[in-house]
Amino acid sequence: MPQTWYVTFEVHRRGTLPKRRSPRETRTFESEAEARTFAREKFNEGLIVFAGTLNPFLPRRLIPSSEIPAWIERGQGEEAAGQDAKRDPEN
Repeated sequence: MPQTWYVTFEVHRRGTLPKRRSPRETRTFESEAEARTFAREKFNEGLIVFAGTLNPFLPRRLIPSSEIPAWIERGQGEEAAGQDAKRDPEN
């Protein structure tokens, strides 16, 4: 399955090395759920996080840092609804 989601997060500076060219790192994921889980971990560490879909995946999505908390919360609601559906297949 192709990598369709990415999460970009700030990287803490370490040591006395000269400034890095970019203080961010990006990871790619096969699903939105995997990206959301990783973004939640980095957000909980207090890092600035962005997420979105990779080209040519459509529909294109971009989740700016200001919307990450709501995106994470929506994912928790979707996961809970999925668990409820597994427990009660008649719904």
